[in-house]
Amino acid sequence: MVNFSKKLTTDQIPGWGEYYFNYRLLKGRVKEYTEQTREGNRDRRRVLKDFSKLLDDEIEKIVLFMIEQQGLIAARLEDLGKKRARLQDLPLLQEIAELREAYREVGLDLVKLLKFVEINANAVRKILKKFDERLGYKFTDYYVKSRSNHPYSQLQQVFRHVGIGAVVGALSRNLSDLEEREGSYLNIYDQHPLAIPKDPIIDLIKTTADKLTNSTNFLRFLGQHALIAQDDTTSSEVENVEEDKYYFISLVLNLVNTFLYMVNTYIIVPTADDYATSLGAAATVCGVIIGSMAVAQIFSSVYFSAWSNRSYFRPLLFSSVVLLLGNVMYALAYDLDSLAILLIGRLLCGLGSARAVNRRYISDCVPPRLRMQASAAFVSASALGMACGPALAGLLQTNFKLHVFTINQDTLPGWVMAFGWLAYLIWLWISFKEPALDPGVKVFYEGSSTSSSTRYLEQELEQGLAEQLLVSNGNDQGEVRSLKPASSFASAYRLLTPSVKVQLLIYFMLKYAMEILLSESSVVTSYYFGWTTSTIAVFLAILGLTVLPVNAIVGTYISNMFEDRQILLASEVVLLVGVLLSFRLTGTYTVAQYVCSALLTFVSAEVLEGVNLSLLSQVMSSRLSRGTYNGGLLSTEAGTLARVVADGTITLAGYLGKGAVLNATLLPSLLICLASIAATISTYNSLFY
Repeated sequence: MVNFSKKLTTDQIPGWGEYYFNYRLLKGRVKEYTEQTREGNRDRRRVLKDFSKLLDDEIEKIVLFMIEQQGLIAARLEDLGKKRARLQDLPLLQEIAELREAYREVGLDLVKLLKFVEINANAVRKILKKFDERLGYKFTDYYVKSRSNHPYSQLQQVFRHVGIGAVVGALSRNLSDLEEREGSYLNIYDQHPLAIPKDPIIDLIKTTADKLTNSTNFLRFLGQHALIAQDDTTSSEVENVEEDKYYFISLVLNLVNTFLYMVNTYIIVPTADDYATSLGAAATVCGVIIGSMAVAQIFSSVYFSAWSNRSYFRPLLFSSVVLLLGNVMYALAYDLDSLAILLIGRLLCGLGSARAVNRRYISDCVPPRLRMQASAAFVSASALGMACGPALAGLLQTNFKLHVFTINQDTLPGWVMAFGWLAYLIWLWISFKEPALDPGVKVFYEGSSTSSSTRYLEQELEQGLAEQLLVSNGNDQGEVRSLKPASSFASAYRLLTPSVKVQLLIYFMLKYAMEILLSESSVVTSYYFGWTTSTIAVFLAILGLTVLPVNAIVGTYISNMFEDRQILLASEVVLLVGVLLSFRLTGTYTVAQYVCSALLTFVSAEVLEGVNLSLLSQVMSSRLSRGTYNGGLLSTEAGTLARVVADGTITLAGYLGKGAVLNATLLPSLLICLASIAATISTYNSLFY
């Protein structure tokens, strides 16, 4: 919302105002429809027909203007080509420099056109989302289905630029040829695309075009996993405020907290079943041991999200102390012969989950120019922690007594993590720098998930936009109030459209499937294959290490060849295949079958997570981008709940015997996956973003 508001109010190109999407008209009409349908004065079919015609008219206006401007740019390129031809025989350095500048001016005008298209595309997305939110219809699904795939589609012209590649090619070739006269004699077609010297204008055009078509790269794709708002602002005032709050060591400490927490989560997975049996419980109680941390995280996510409205240092300090105590209790449970102490220790570890603070620190305190890199670093730290946890457990194979304490593969993870959190706590106390919070801004935007330095600006822009774009009827105050963040889970739930609910269901499904795979791995592999703790640790570490290379391939190549919704559905199908392959249907169950099915399930779930969160950020209400009960918290809660349910399923399946655990836990995964695929298909056209 903030980016769109800024572009509407500050980035409109002078002289082009009449060709922009008439957001004021359509938003006012949505308000009229809402009141009329509430009073029973309008039927659904009539509303859809009227609003569709309004949208068609606005989109046609935009498209015809785009075509006109593309024609003007093409004509200018043709004229410049003729001037170049006249310089072939008698090249003059001054004239070459002037010609190069002329090509760059054309490039800047192309950037202006792309930004014009981007603003209008965002306006179309926003009005479709608002219509669905206010009237409860699946209008986006209907409109996209009937317009996007039609041979005469004008909607595709707005969302998928046509002819830009040819123009960029012409500019690149001509600018490169003009550089030849200064010593380079290679044509762009004789070089690898990555080796071609690029003019800054070409880079600017490519960046703008990629944003318009949602093209991505590894860094951006990885950053999407964090679900952290990426502000697009170019305001020097905002940037300066952000720079004042940014402190590199504090960011590093925030990322180390993320890494250590993920190590803490997964370091016990290879040995949890052995620890349970050593305390007299069944091996499948490992589900409760692993899942107890997730149970506590359901609650910690909420209070840490609220706490980070006022401070970042204090919640990180509290997190470290609680995790230190939790790991000490986990390690002492062996000598105390107490399963209760072990579970309390894991609950304390879950209560120390500061991932909400980690996300908020990046979105609030890292400047926009570095936020994508920081988001990618956050996801990378999580992935590396997931891989290092089991790998570290595999190295802790020893057994001896130190005074009254037993040091073995079951207790060492607790002692090692306790030492890690103690060292981190000291480093945090010495080096962390608390960023200053603007008390005036905090009062209004308590709990914002966007940059605190832009919260006041966002308030002003929202209010100004409401005054400019709404039909004045005395209810402007109510409209401005409606822009406030959700104040509870109930109010947040009421803002969820069918598309958002489907995205949260998918997130629940993928986290459930991953947790089943990881948490029961020690039980399944030791029962069927006789794997040792070290073998299980290596297997889980290899799974974790696939995260970054797989995301590099998807983010760099696949996401630029297919739409997000296509990748989403394909990943769900692959995950379904992985789950089906995991079932034990015959008398023998081979290592090859298990490993192949695990790789399919884990890799597809990782791909699915990035695409899912990318789409979720686009279809979610702007009110859920702010506040304590924001989209990041909702997705975290959905994922954490999935882990709790999955770990509970493993423990319950243990009552059926070890031989039945595998199929009993996979059946819910299969059913949830089928439900998510059906839900995705039903809202497929609503994901046209």
